[in-house]
Amino acid sequence: MATYELKIAGLTRQLQRCPLNEKLDIAAFVMFSDVELTVACAEQLLAKCPDFDVILTAESKGIPLAYEMARQSGKMYVVARKSVKLYMTDPISVDVKSITTSNVQTLHLSKEKAEMIKGKRVLIVDDVISTGESLIALEKLCDAAEGKIAAKAAVLAEGDAADRTDILYLEKLPLFFK
Repeated sequence: MATYELKIAGLTRQLQRCPLNEKLDIAAFVMFSDVELTVACAEQLLAKCPDFDVILTAESKGIPLAYEMARQSGKMYVVARKSVKLYMTDPISVDVKSITTSNVQTLHLSKEKAEMIKGKRVLIVDDVISTGESLIALEKLCDAAEGKIAAKAAVLAEGDAADRTDILYLEKLPLFFK
């Protein structure tokens, strides 16, 4: 199995390389279960972020990072869900096509979660920004909820995302062309 060595937040991890198609591999960065990495990345990412009131992330890989950033900063966090739950009233919904999923997905915010964002400075957070499609969906949800985007941040910027000037990130993640 081919791997990529990532050095980030004072830690080193071996990431499995996964074939995206016949011409391209990506390195799998998964924070789930890696508490040490999540805590260290949250701390370093918060140090780069401007002042904000609430964190917004998408279900599911951004959740551990958003939680830890909320815990360290003392701010609230909101998760845009991938499906409407029974308890969600009057949801706002936006479609998204991510590089790591095969189908178009829809992100949802309930009326109550949208109220947490309304008029607030929102820090949009994700684990990896690649094509930026998930980011666009979160921006649309933030706008629909009448939030004000303070910044967009991720642990890693993959491929061309590392050239963007509108995001904050800790490290670049290369793409592996065959």
